[in-house]
This record gives sequence, C-alpha cells and structure tokens, in this order.
Amino acid sequence: MERTIRVVVAKVGLDGHDRGAKIIARALRDAGMEVIYTGLHQTPEQVVETAIQEDADAIGVSILSGAHMTLIPRIIELLRKQGADDILVFCGGTIPKDDIPKLKELGVGEVFTPGTPTRKAIEYIRQAVPAAS
Repeated sequence: MERTIRVVVAKVGLDGHDRGAKIIARALRDAGMEVIYTGLHQTPEQVVETAIQEDADAIGVSILSGAHMTLIPRIIELLRKQGADDILVFCGGTIPKDDIPKLKELGVGEVFTPGTPTRKAIEYIRQAVPAAS
C-alpha cells in the first residue's frame, strides 16, 4: 500500500506574498498529498524543524524576495546537520535563470518559475519521492 506524500510548503524570510504558496499547497493537497503550510515569515530553522517534526518527504519553498541564495542554502545546510538530508527540497518563485543551476548544485531538486503549471510540480514530487511505506 502506498503512503501519502507529506510536503511542507514554506515562506521564508521577509517575503510577505503568499498567493503562489497557497496555490501550490492546494494543488498538492488536491493531488492527494498531505500539505503542511508554514505561513509567512518563517526562518530556515523553523522550516527544517517543522519538516522533521511532521516527518515530511519534501519541503517546497516559495520565494519572491530575492533572498533565495541565502535562505534556501541555509535550509539545505540545516537538513544536513540534522541528518535529514533525505528530505527533498524544491522551490518556486521569482528566481533568476542564472541562479537555478547554482541552487541545484547546492541540493535543490527542482526550481519552478512563474507560469509553471502546478501539474509539473505534482509530477515532479511523485517521481522524486519514493512511494514505499
């Protein structure tokens, strides 16, 4: 029997715009995933703590503030320090194309830019997260 994929959708830093995060959270939920939305203004430490406490399979970071090259690497670093680097990290938002390869090199699984259909994120997560219980 397949288990339900658990995803933490996070808004880190001072970014106060959460429409995209809410859209992806709803799309993932409607696709049968369990979604934990952190709300606005979370620190990387809070996001990682939530993901570990909730036994999440993935963390989706929505970021529009331009702080992606500081905040997302910090999340990945904290996951590694906690021995939780098996949690998939993906992100979306206004991220310059030149930064996408850098983020992937740091450990981000996928980057979704504005206009990407939500089904692409759903398909990616289903493919990237093991379905075994």
